[in-house]
Amino acid sequence: MWYLTYNLLLLLASPVILAILLAKPRCRRGLSQRLGRVLPGGVADGRPLLWVHAVSLGEAVAVAPLVKAFHVRYPAYRIIVSTVTETGREAVEQRLAGVADHYYAPLDFPWVVSKVMRHLKPSLFLFVETELWPNLLRQLGRCGIPAVLVNGRLSSRSFGRYRLIRSFLRQVLGAVTVCLMQSDRDAERMVALGAQPDRVIRIGNIKFDQPLPDRINGPGALSWARLGLAEGEELIVAGSTHPGEEEALLTAYQTLVREFSNLVLLLAPRHVERAAEVEAEVKGIGLPALRRSLLGTPGGNHGPSGPRVLILDTRGELASVYREAVLAYVGGTLIPVGGHNLLEPAVWAKPVFFGPFTDHCAEIATQLSRAEGMIPVRNGAELAEAMAHLLRNREDLQKVGIAAQQVVEENRGALQRSLDHIGKVLDAAVEPRGAGVCGPSAGLARKDALAPLSGERGG
Repeated sequence: MWYLTYNLLLLLASPVILAILLAKPRCRRGLSQRLGRVLPGGVADGRPLLWVHAVSLGEAVAVAPLVKAFHVRYPAYRIIVSTVTETGREAVEQRLAGVADHYYAPLDFPWVVSKVMRHLKPSLFLFVETELWPNLLRQLGRCGIPAVLVNGRLSSRSFGRYRLIRSFLRQVLGAVTVCLMQSDRDAERMVALGAQPDRVIRIGNIKFDQPLPDRINGPGALSWARLGLAEGEELIVAGSTHPGEEEALLTAYQTLVREFSNLVLLLAPRHVERAAEVEAEVKGIGLPALRRSLLGTPGGNHGPSGPRVLILDTRGELASVYREAVLAYVGGTLIPVGGHNLLEPAVWAKPVFFGPFTDHCAEIATQLSRAEGMIPVRNGAELAEAMAHLLRNREDLQKVGIAAQQVVEENRGALQRSLDHIGKVLDAAVEPRGAGVCGPSAGLARKDALAPLSGERGG
């Protein structure tokens, strides 16, 4: 009954969904694949296929090291990584070149999902964080294909919404072989939604296992010279910012430069298409604004000296630019978005500043807070005051940064644990399954794969 209702609503909404996708230029490029078009050059090449689904940029970046590790351990597998967004596609193509192919995730219409499944014929499906697409997961179950949730999390907002349809979610989660969750809170919430407790494992957050960007020549490396910074200047990096935050950050920066005239602010909007909007806001308060994409080659003068704002309007460089910061702020936290990757500055031993809205990264925020590797603030005025304190007290600044980095080092290992559990699922699955043969009897192939797995469990 639930699936019938869901699909009827999906069918009724389909004209609106397609209209929205066609209206957004960034969504048009992958629309044909999202409607079921096969990958260029075909898919069935005789190798077993791992299908990894990562919604957007953050999920694609988080899962990239796991995909690389899987490729090393299981070289016989072909890997595709699907995303919904263009930023996700770019992350896959940049970080997983030669390891995985990109594919736009299918819309969750039953006929589209069935067509894609016939084309891809995956041996294993991994999905990142919590992308619960009912028809996709149902079709995987019918085809006897194990589905593993990796780096799973449930924000308070998502959990509240899902609880309203808990009986439906219980059916959807019945198709998931194992849920590898980031924290005890996430594991408990997944069980509360109807997942079987013996299939829910608290594994940790694989974001702790992100490798450092290459300091000089690697993809995404961004040097001091490329930023047009002069000797003696210091950089404040505000990453993944949203509308409403830039105003507070600019006000804080104006306060700081009255005392610390050598400071330069870098704003990295979460969505780079907002660069012109951010640039206009900066110029509107009388500060010089320079876009990263317009800066010249290394060396020489790249613009005005003195207080100014750099706008990072390119993708793939934020993780490395944190290395150049004296202080770092992580966006989506001064407004009710829920926060972005707090670990990107922490891995470089930078003091991490953020606001009160950290639901998307609650456990990491708690760990950084306990270790005194973070500085929580409520508004721009508090941000200016807290940053000024550390700039006046460099020993404290260094201690906070080292504490943040230590949190990263102490929590590594989730990637390896995740890979080990994925290996258990692969070992337990019955091979061969008869690629593409889907139906009620195909689910028998999953009998052993669905057996309880050893590990730390939630619930």
